Formats: sequence, C-alpha cells, structure tokens
Amino acid sequence: MAPRRIVVLGGSGFVGSALVARLAANGDELVVPARRRDRARHLILLPTVDVVEADIHDPAALAGLVRGAAAVVNLVGILNESGRDTFAHVHAGLARNVVAACRSAGVRRLLHMSALNADPSGPSRYLASKGEAESSVTASGLAWTVFRPSVIFGPGDSFLTLFARLAHMMPVIALAAPDARFQPVYVGDVVAAFERALATPATEGQRYDLCGPKVYTLRELVRWASETSGAVRPIVPLRGGLATLQAFVLEHLPGKLMSRDNLASMSRDNVCGCPFPPVFGIEPAALEAVAPSWLAPEALRDKYDAARSTTGR
Repeated sequence: MAPRRIVVLGGSGFVGSALVARLAANGDELVVPARRRDRARHLILLPTVDVVEADIHDPAALAGLVRGAAAVVNLVGILNESGRDTFAHVHAGLARNVVAACRSAGVRRLLHMSALNADPSGPSRYLASKGEAESSVTASGLAWTVFRPSVIFGPGDSFLTLFARLAHMMPVIALAAPDARFQPVYVGDVVAAFERALATPATEGQRYDLCGPKVYTLRELVRWASETSGAVRPIVPLRGGLATLQAFVLEHLPGKLMSRDNLASMSRDNVCGCPFPPVFGIEPAALEAVAPSWLAPEALRDKYDAARSTTGR
C-alpha cells in the first residue's frame, strides 16, 4: 500500500506524539504543524515526519496544510484557557476551520478528538466547546470519526504523573471533588483506535466512547498514584464552597492545577456506559498493569536524574 499523507493537528502533544510515532512506523507520511518547530524536536528525527511552523488558526494556512492529504486528524485541545487560547477559539473555532479546509481541499477523511460528556449544553465551558466542535464535525458531510475518551493516562501525562508529583511535593493533599468518577484509558489504546479507524471504512460516521476497564473515584486515583510513586500522603477531601474556593485560588496561580471550569466538568461522571468498541479489537489496559513502569519510585528517580544531567545540575 502506498504511504498516506496524513496531517495531524496537535501532533506534538501528549496523544499526538504517540500517534505520530505509531503512524510513522507504518511508513505513513505525517505533516505536523507547530507554532514553533523546536517544540516538536522529538518528532523531527522520525524519517517520514515533516514538522512545519504554521498557525493552524489561520484559515488560509490551514487550507494549504491539508491540501493533498489522505486524512486529517484533529487532536488539538486545552484544559484551561490562557490569553487568546479560549475554549471557544481552540475547540469550536478550530473545528469549524478544519471542516472548511477539508471541504475546500477535497479531503474527505477526518478523525476528531472530542471528550466524554462533550455537550453544547454541558456544565462547563470546556465540555460545551467540545460539544460545539463535535457538532461541527458531525454535520460536515465529511467521512468523519469522533473519539470521546475519558481521561487519558500514559508516560508524561498530566493526570497520574501530576498526582504522583504533587504527592512528592506536599505533606497533605487537599482534594476537590474527591468522589468524581473516572474511567481512565491508556494512551496506547487510544492511538491504536485512531490508527485502526484510518484503515477501517466501517468507522466512518461513527462516534466512539473510549474508556479503560475500571471505574475509580478521584480520591482512589490520587491515593493509588501516590502509593505507587512511593509518597503516601493523607488526602483531605474538599466539597462545596471549599472546593470552589480552592479552584478559584489555583486558577490564578502559575500552572493552573485546577480551575472552577475543571470543577464544573467533574460534576458529571467521566465514565463509559459501554465496553471498549469491539470494532478496534483492543483489550484496554488497566492502569495497575502499565502505569508502575513510569510511576514507580525507581522510574521517577531515573527521570529526575536524566533531567538533572541535561541541565548540568
């Protein structure tokens, strides 16, 4: 089979990097736009990957990028707003522009990353903008496939790894929404689903919820990540006004560990009401089976040692 030219928006991010590496291993020709090329330097050495500096929010630039592509994959997403990067701009606005670019360039295949509970009437700006983006894609007339994952975990994630890091930094963890429910899905399973969808015409015009095999409360996840990383810490649950106050404070601090919009998103259970889609032939990995490989104390220590060696400290 001749190599496919696939444009991956958000290809230098957490999920995107894993997907690009997987598709490159198949011999596909990948185009990965980035605001700054050096931020995607981990992809530049892959032989079939072309990292290009481009503003994907510029409709003309986007149309030029997708011209001649066999498929476009949109993985772009943010958890918190910053400056011009609002939920409306990054999620809903970009989705509309991607649809328009695909139509003008004659690209019929579009894979789109949405989110579990995406809904234009959702309880948070994040979920509402994800829902609006999804609506644009499904009304496009293109050969679309939409993926709606629960929280995604894997090496270098901002989920389990963040909990482990916080446990090593703090003597006590004050936790908002401790009873919020999640069904985390492994990044390797998510990118495998994208890869197989590209080769499976039956997935066109379909939406797929992606979840792992087990449901956890947020408190259970934080406790497990802490224990696995070797930093057991007491957890103080925060609910109601205290949770809102903590979110308000954190959203104004560097790093934005939490925001009131994040808290609103967690008011809905982030779980699937179905098994992993059988069309992909994937048995989803349990976090207990794979996450210790990067969360265990020795793995974290090796990572910190590597970081120190590159900085000379």
